[in-house]
Amino acid sequence: MTAAVASPLRRASLGIALISGVVNVLALTSPLFMLQVYDRVLASGSVPTLVGLAILAAGLYLFQAGLDIVRARVLLRIGEHVDGVLCGPVHDAVVRLPLVARMPGDGLQPLRDLDNVRGFLSGQGPTAFFDLPWMPLYLGICFLFHFWIGVTALAGAVVLVALTILANALSRKPVRESIAHNMARNGLLEATRRNAEIVQALGLSGRLEARWLRANADYLAANRRAGDIAGGLGSLSKTLRLMLQSAVLGVGAWLVIEQQATGGIMIASSIMVGRALAPVDLAIASWKPFLMARQSWKRLQDLFGKIPPVPETMALPAPCRDLRVENVTIVPPGEKRPTVAGVGFQIQAGSALGVIGPSGSGKSTLSRALVGAWAAAGGKVRLDGASLDQWNREALGRHIGYLPQGVELFDGTIAENIARFEEDADAEAIVAAARTAGAHDLILRFEEGYKTRIGESGSSLSAGQRQRIGLARALYGEPFLVVLDEPNANLDAEGEAAVVRAIASVRERNGIVVVVAHRPSAIGVVDQVLMMEGGRQKAFGPRDAVLGQVLKPAHAGRNGFAATGHGIMPLRVVANPAKSEKHSEPEKTDGDT
Repeated sequence: MTAAVASPLRRASLGIALISGVVNVLALTSPLFMLQVYDRVLASGSVPTLVGLAILAAGLYLFQAGLDIVRARVLLRIGEHVDGVLCGPVHDAVVRLPLVARMPGDGLQPLRDLDNVRGFLSGQGPTAFFDLPWMPLYLGICFLFHFWIGVTALAGAVVLVALTILANALSRKPVRESIAHNMARNGLLEATRRNAEIVQALGLSGRLEARWLRANADYLAANRRAGDIAGGLGSLSKTLRLMLQSAVLGVGAWLVIEQQATGGIMIASSIMVGRALAPVDLAIASWKPFLMARQSWKRLQDLFGKIPPVPETMALPAPCRDLRVENVTIVPPGEKRPTVAGVGFQIQAGSALGVIGPSGSGKSTLSRALVGAWAAAGGKVRLDGASLDQWNREALGRHIGYLPQGVELFDGTIAENIARFEEDADAEAIVAAARTAGAHDLILRFEEGYKTRIGESGSSLSAGQRQRIGLARALYGEPFLVVLDEPNANLDAEGEAAVVRAIASVRERNGIVVVVAHRPSAIGVVDQVLMMEGGRQKAFGPRDAVLGQVLKPAHAGRNGFAATGHGIMPLRVVANPAKSEKHSEPEKTDGDT
């Protein structure tokens, strides 16, 4: 990916280098004009000569200004080009990276890295690096004026170049620490914002604010160290440049007194030295943005290395036969040990599978692998014989419906969310999905109906409303495979009945439903059951046979679930159903890891 950026940049750099060469030659206008005025005009007293030189110098100044404007505009467009090439891959990486690894901070650092690279390329920093190679030209002219003028200018240039190297050595670590602390504080603030309700309800604001303030203080300290180095060396280099100009002026004055140089050479050499060392001064002032851009570029390269490009795939026919899971092993992103291992089963079209088991047994993890959200570390998930990685993700998404345990909606209208933000979505298909999910009447009760904007993450909706709309989104377009993770967790009796009807409707149209459930209502309409325990498959087969095998028959209620004082809950599985009843107790209903 970075190669696609580097190749056009090299070609553009040649043009910038050519423009910079002309600009640096035109920069000789000022010292040469001074030289001619002092040595020719004042000596001859010729006003026409002065006027002619002034007109020539004005034309050259205007031409130089035009080239400077062109160079600045080209640099700005180079930055935009880099952003245009990388913004899509960066967005893709930000979305995909949490599925393969843990992301530090708030997860948006790649976007800030892209901004750093674009900002540096679009600014004045690169001009310093294009102007630095022309320093020998100015020093050479100083030597032509007089040997000692050249020596003085060369000594000053060596000192300022040494300062530039020192700025690189001293700034690298503070800039890196500043970025790391910035990522940490952004992550803390984003987590607090995302959980604002918990923060308010539990009175955590003061404590979390104290944590963020400590992180912010660490960031400010690191940023201060980087700023002190850059600002201190920048001020020192500017002072040294002014001192050097004065020193050259003094040496020139001494040479004039000794009648080894003219007054014009004295003035011109001072201006020449100032122009020769200006790129060094600018480079030191731009060193912190340069380091930030360079580190950002390296992180982007590492990021693209972690996220391989999506391979080209052939178009496959819509699945219509079966779902096969072949000895699947799943390792959560950022972890090294699998939480699900050795799961294998096959479901035919028109069937529904209920996945049951204790909390933490891997049910939600398995559901993520079935829809391709998490890639299997071993084994395959296949639709009609084709593994999920053989599909184009956008094409596969049309055949999959997914309702995760924590329903997340996007800022937009209800209709847009149900239609998965499809362009020119079919209104009849949106309403049909909402009706199947039992959400149509609920949506119509909103003042603007399907056009109601729901805010970020559906913040304006209740948990039950989000669940119903999320179910409608999962059913939109009549996908072949529908995976529902705790679909009735936040629903009332009416909502549970809608879930049951939705599962039945998918089966009637010859689709496949996989339901992760703790509560019995969803299990009542499935014909297959998969029992998970400790991340492994304990039993799989027809519903009644599996429930009779893994649950205690003496205490099994309807569909193999026991009634307790807290409602209807699945029984905890025991190793031997024949043991005494004291080993059976209701299962907790919190979510899986």
